[in-house]
Amino acid sequence: MRHVLKRAKRAGSGIAAALVWTGLLAGLTGCAREGVTSDAKPRPRGETIRITPQDGAKGIGAAEKVEVRVRDGRLERVRVVQIEDGRPTALPGRISVDGRVWTPERGARIALAAKYSVDAVAVDALGRRSARHTTFTTAVPTDEFIGYFSPENGETVGTGMIVSFDFNRRIRDRAAVERGIEVTSDPPVDVVGHWFGDQRLDFRPRAYWKPGSEVTIRIRLRDVQAAPGVFGSQHKSVGFRVARSQVSLVDAKKHTMEVRRDGLLVNTLPITAGAPGNTTYNGKMVVTELYDVTRMNGETVGFGGEYDIDDVPHALRLTTSGTFLHGNYWASEETFGAENVSHGCVGLRDAKGGDPDSPAGWFFGRTLIGDVVEVVNSPDRTVAPDNGLGGWNLSWERWKEGSAVH
Repeated sequence: MRHVLKRAKRAGSGIAAALVWTGLLAGLTGCAREGVTSDAKPRPRGETIRITPQDGAKGIGAAEKVEVRVRDGRLERVRVVQIEDGRPTALPGRISVDGRVWTPERGARIALAAKYSVDAVAVDALGRRSARHTTFTTAVPTDEFIGYFSPENGETVGTGMIVSFDFNRRIRDRAAVERGIEVTSDPPVDVVGHWFGDQRLDFRPRAYWKPGSEVTIRIRLRDVQAAPGVFGSQHKSVGFRVARSQVSLVDAKKHTMEVRRDGLLVNTLPITAGAPGNTTYNGKMVVTELYDVTRMNGETVGFGGEYDIDDVPHALRLTTSGTFLHGNYWASEETFGAENVSHGCVGLRDAKGGDPDSPAGWFFGRTLIGDVVEVVNSPDRTVAPDNGLGGWNLSWERWKEGSAVH
């Protein structure tokens, strides 16, 4: 399941980046192989909140309907956002008097060649809150290509951040497109691109960024021909700042996670990892999303109706296929540090509703997008380099081999 959430800018201005709206449930994420015990019951199918366009829709026209609707209860808040120059640009709208429907204000339209996120929170008759997060992209002229990239302009990230571009069309001339993007840093390091197929291009240095680095991304794709008759339109410079180093080592055999800041051990937390048959990937994984609370549905990662938990606390996404590090309130306290019982995720002890003083809450409150979590001593294979931001699992020599210009 590829579900990295991003925010977008209009073509010609640049496109960015990884969306995090903490405090909300994320719609239909899934923990890869994450099990459920008897105190975390599956809930009935169907969505309380219905969003148009549907999640992941592409090629949406400027005049097409954008709507959020609830069957029961009322909408508490709705936010439809496009990113412009690294700042969220909201589509103005209003909730109906009865609280059932949100629509854009009269005359407000979505922009073309952009990516939007929709976040909605609803409250039912019993006061229970639920939420959904979806994304959609709008139409791009057939003779243009654009790149949606992360991290977002002006963001502060961890030292493991990889710059990642997803293009809306297949790129035939990869060398021309790669030459049109330059990633530099202060202090300077060598940064090289690596293609995963013909629509994704990632950039990273040989080793993790140095804390305090200022990274600049110069996008010079206007009039660059990516395929016969298909030209770029983006011409923009954006950047991000690298914060302190935080690298956490999960030992699936010892059931522990050692958290290191700038190389110094600051905490060792008891964990539970994937059980036999549903083990956790080994390797270096980068945090790409943070959620105070999220819904995890087994159907999104191939586990049918095995589980559907709508209040998983303190969740950090590690792969696009569904691996999370998250709070777990349904396993007994004795499980953590002693057994591996999950279906592939890494679990930390937490309380229902999320306890900021629990191990999961402690770690969540000290984590940034771009921080690294490395798993060792699991009987599983190493995570694929294109599963999330897994490029650190390739040697520098193999990484450079994926460049079209090096």
